[in-house]
Amino acid sequence: MTDIKNYISQNKDRFIDELIELLKIPSVSADAAHKPDMLKTADAVKKSLEDAGCDKVEICETPGNPIVYGEKIIDASLPTVLVYGHYDVQPADPVELWDSPAFEPVIKKTEIHPEGAIFARGSCDDKGQFYMHVKALEYMTTQDQLPCNVKFMIEGEEEVGSSSLDWFVRRNQEKLTNDVILISDTGMISNTQPSITTGLRGLSYVEVEVTGPNRDLHSGLYGGAVANPINILAKMLAALHDENNHITIPSFYDKVLEASDEERKEMAKAPFSLDAYKKSIDLGDVYGEEGYSTLERASIRPTLDVNGIWGGYIEEGAKTVIPSKAYAKISMRLVPNQTSDEITTLFTKHFENIAPKSVSVKVTPHHGGEAYVTPIDNIGYRAANKAYTETFGVQAIPQRSGGSIPIVALFEQELKSKTILMGFGLDSDAIHSPNEHFGIFNYLKGIETIPLFFKYFTEMS
Repeated sequence: MTDIKNYISQNKDRFIDELIELLKIPSVSADAAHKPDMLKTADAVKKSLEDAGCDKVEICETPGNPIVYGEKIIDASLPTVLVYGHYDVQPADPVELWDSPAFEPVIKKTEIHPEGAIFARGSCDDKGQFYMHVKALEYMTTQDQLPCNVKFMIEGEEEVGSSSLDWFVRRNQEKLTNDVILISDTGMISNTQPSITTGLRGLSYVEVEVTGPNRDLHSGLYGGAVANPINILAKMLAALHDENNHITIPSFYDKVLEASDEERKEMAKAPFSLDAYKKSIDLGDVYGEEGYSTLERASIRPTLDVNGIWGGYIEEGAKTVIPSKAYAKISMRLVPNQTSDEITTLFTKHFENIAPKSVSVKVTPHHGGEAYVTPIDNIGYRAANKAYTETFGVQAIPQRSGGSIPIVALFEQELKSKTILMGFGLDSDAIHSPNEHFGIFNYLKGIETIPLFFKYFTEMS
């Protein structure tokens, strides 16, 4: 029997080559033109699960892109781990900012990844990370090291809101029965300091439309006499925060679950350089809610941000008009006890109330999701921490994430089980951006660590 490190060493090149082939398929769920690529990717995932040792694998049809389901049940009396991942990826745009084509993977060395990183769209988010689990299963099955049952659910719509996943989960609760859900779609602090994501923020996303006159007007003939929707919208957006950068929507903070002093102290143990943080994104200084650190602002506090704003004439040259309409897209990241529906309602009411009579306002909700927290005394967390400690040589640090994975709250609601977020990506991996990449070290370290989670979770259950 071969131990995991030797197995990885013997199969390293094949593991990398297999991932590269998967990354070549442009499985962009946001673009209908890539529907054939979505189906091709689902087929490739199905074959990979079969080759890794699943006894049953099927491509499950949904109202949208298919979900690939696989399982290996060795003993019904043993625990079951459900692995979730997604095979769809973000669009490559803007393509001109990529150093190499997004769907032509290349391996390059970087300062952070001296052993090399795979540059391609989806390399970290999430093909590289879910494929670690496929290769970990291969090791466990071929070396007779699988200690419990395993199920896989790999979807194709995560990057567009997972609209079919709710439909699928509600109709397949018995099929998806499990004792813990394991996801690698997050990151860790560094390659020397692992961390386990214990919390995710929720999300409320809306679009606003401000309408003034019934048509665009000549700014010379009407300027100063009628409301300019862009000017009004700018004032309304500015009024959503006060001088301390607190959100001014009435009752917005009423249900916010405040982090304890003890948790804030634990969070502060994470290695963090404010100077390096500012340098990495070319900032003169940070900015945010009074009374909280940068890490806290980006994880345990709710936020409101304008994601896009437009109106009037924006083409080359000049056109002197007062536009009829102005628009903005706004996202609010939420913390535990805040619900997306309630916050959307509060925002809508407030935004309508602060609009002057000279304009009308329309708020259109888009999508939302709920916040999620995993307690660190959960056996899944303890198993993950023990696995990280063995492969990295140091204990993992619990860390709340500022991002949102709405399906995690859905899983707990419908499947009644906790989710453990074992991410191996880094903040510098440029997910959703040009030149996305995933370190070879991280990819292989994930394959090494995941079987240990299975071992320790089974022993603790």
